[in-house]
Amino acid sequence: MKKILSLALVAVSLFALTNEEVAKKSDEVTSGFKSSSSTLVMTLINQSGEQTVRQMKGKTLEKSGGDKSLIEFISPADVKGTKLLTYEHIGGDDDQWLYLPALKRVKRIASSNKSGSFMGSEFSYEDISNPNYKKFSYPGNLSEESFKGKVCYKGVRIPKYANSGYTKEISWIDKKNFLVQKVEYFDRKSELLKTAVFSEYKKLNGVWRTGKIVMTNHQSGKKTILEWRDDKVNVGLSDKDFTKRVLKR
Repeated sequence: MKKILSLALVAVSLFALTNEEVAKKSDEVTSGFKSSSSTLVMTLINQSGEQTVRQMKGKTLEKSGGDKSLIEFISPADVKGTKLLTYEHIGGDDDQWLYLPALKRVKRIASSNKSGSFMGSEFSYEDISNPNYKKFSYPGNLSEESFKGKVCYKGVRIPKYANSGYTKEISWIDKKNFLVQKVEYFDRKSELLKTAVFSEYKKLNGVWRTGKIVMTNHQSGKKTILEWRDDKVNVGLSDKDFTKRVLKR
């Protein structure tokens, strides 16, 4: 009887937090940076292992109703000057605009196209938006599973976004610091499509920042690595740095 009671108490302790509460805490430990700037390196790896390296500049403005972000490609020459502006909307569809320098025009990314590849990478336009915990529902209970030596909360989240390319996502979140370690993405046929592995976290001004994401597409055999360099927070950006006019500058 004592053994049964002890096991019951362990179970209660393990799942004292709900799936959604863990997701919220994960958001909180990466929030509070106000604004940020960084250099990003994107490495595209095809099925044969051949690599294409791109460099970008990134800016983000933290907003209570949804962040604003701007990505600009600075090399190589064939993508230089391409820019993606994203307005996140926690309660609705995000707005995204892509500037194509060769055409000298701004293209709005339609809601139905956000599951498409971002500039030939294994990241979709949907992935580029901030995955705020309020954008998902959280069915089922948490389980516990280790990943790369870290004990994690493992839980399912369902995108609320009607045009999402994913039917569900499974996340592994470190129990110790609530940082996301891995996410599996399931396509519209409910088959495993991609896995993202997060690493090289660092803390800047008390806020955890992602250092590296490796996105593997299990269906195509391709992979994209995204790395943050020279990451800075609280850099004094404002709304005027994220207007559609900046796309053509």
